[in-house]
Amino acid sequence: MLLDRLQKFFTAPTTKTFSPRGIFWFALSITFAATYGLIALKQAFRSEYVIEDDVRVFVFWLQQFSDRALLPNDFIVDYYKSVTPPGYAALYQLMAAIGIDAILLSKILPVLLMLLATGYGFALCMEILPVPAAGFIATLLLNQNVWMKTVITSTPRGFVYVLLPAFGYYLLRRSLIPCLVVIILEGLIYPPFEFIIAGVLILRLLRWENGRPGFSQERSDYIFCAAGLGVAVLAMLPYALSSSQFGPTISAAQARAIPEFGIDGRSPFFSDDLVEFFLYGWQSGLLTAGPFEPRWVGWTGFLLPILLLFPSRIPLASKVTSGVTVLLQMAIASLGMFFIAHAVLLKLYFPNRYTYHSLRILIALAAGMALILIFDAMLEWARRQTMGSFYWKQLLAMGVTILFGASLVFYPVYLNSKNYNFPRAPYGVVGSVPQLYEFFAKQPKDILIASLSYEADNLPTFAKRSILAGWEYANPYHLGYYNQIRQRQTDLIRAQYSGDLAEVKAFTQKYGVDFLLLDRSAFTSEYLTKNRWFKQWRSIAKEVQANLQQRVPALSSVLQRCSAWQNEALVVLPAECIVKSASK
Repeated sequence: MLLDRLQKFFTAPTTKTFSPRGIFWFALSITFAATYGLIALKQAFRSEYVIEDDVRVFVFWLQQFSDRALLPNDFIVDYYKSVTPPGYAALYQLMAAIGIDAILLSKILPVLLMLLATGYGFALCMEILPVPAAGFIATLLLNQNVWMKTVITSTPRGFVYVLLPAFGYYLLRRSLIPCLVVIILEGLIYPPFEFIIAGVLILRLLRWENGRPGFSQERSDYIFCAAGLGVAVLAMLPYALSSSQFGPTISAAQARAIPEFGIDGRSPFFSDDLVEFFLYGWQSGLLTAGPFEPRWVGWTGFLLPILLLFPSRIPLASKVTSGVTVLLQMAIASLGMFFIAHAVLLKLYFPNRYTYHSLRILIALAAGMALILIFDAMLEWARRQTMGSFYWKQLLAMGVTILFGASLVFYPVYLNSKNYNFPRAPYGVVGSVPQLYEFFAKQPKDILIASLSYEADNLPTFAKRSILAGWEYANPYHLGYYNQIRQRQTDLIRAQYSGDLAEVKAFTQKYGVDFLLLDRSAFTSEYLTKNRWFKQWRSIAKEVQANLQQRVPALSSVLQRCSAWQNEALVVLPAECIVKSASK
């Protein structure tokens, strides 16, 4: 019968992971993940100067593995090198040793990570509900969510999508050595999630039996917990020790007092709206960037625990293994760390780091299983109707199957029809001034460039040359680093708008600046209202505005005489020419 065939193909459990049906659904899962990834790669290679936004911060210095002479004696490099997890840096170093450039790797890594995430997500789902179609739906939802929100990057947090499902899979399989390897990798690549893993290991020691709390009687749980916590501490130690050299970490009171954490600051965090702050804040919110996408099915993940309460009405619920508790434990650990991070604000970095990625994984897995339970219940209900409604049952089952499948598969097509641009690949920064990058790339590798222009952020990546400071690199989290960045930029502002070339000369000599990069509109009042530095430091903007009304900045008098490169928007001034002009 048609209904029997549909039920067997879509919802029948299997005891063999590599059964023909299991292989089919797994291959389909990988096919969709690869398809989304290939579309994203097309965007990544549409131009030579295309990059993911955070890559400019995390990956720019890793180009040193291919050319040791790049970015020498660079204060910004020293900082980001100290806060880069060692396992992450080691991966790029290994790839550089076999000839794969850091920027090239950063473009292909998100696709590779999602393929691995799909594999481990499918495997974890099969450990909980051994229905291959559930694994397909779960990983399809995960891929759609990730590529809708550009949350998969080649930065350390992108590895969470592989390592968290892998941890859950090996934990349920009771594979101690692979599980410990995953814990080590997590600590070496993205240390914040070690707290979540530790939380899961501890929670697995707890039991709720006969209406009372208790402890596990299984020796393996204690072995996993002790071994896991031990290697987690060891894996995090190098990162914790290396990042302390630029301490202290900013306190919540200090952060509230400076504009950098305000709405126009480098790291917008605080908000007077408590709902916005705790639910949707970019760095502080529990539901930042929509973990429930696609919305029409994402919320069904919350139905899973409810469906499991009614095995008589939801027959397939009886096939859900006790391993489902690992999803709850991951959710509790994630939420627990979210609230702990709020309680000790900024000591454990931003709170949503502990839920932003894990909720996406958990909701996708739960939604995939919930949907297949509902679908199976519908088929079972149709099978039990009277024979007089036989054809009606077939039509209903076929119609629901087609509608359900089409809705899942073609959801990205619907998004694109609404000009959503799926997949929303992470490669969102496009260098718009290739001639500028080429100009600086021809200069000596040890030059230093000072600028307030947005384009300064692109120079370490696209031109492979050092900058004095840049908006994307002005991380206010460690004061030992940020205080110097702030001083550098305030000194630059005062020099750039000074009426005396001698002050500009003194500035370039103090920091060893070789070139100044200026926006042509830099000496207009409108520039002071639009430039990010002035929007953040409004007191400095008012000071500069007053100076502009009283006198003409000295640099404006040497723009033409000293210009080494220029276009309609930018001009490059060699410090050597400015020094000579100031000496006349």
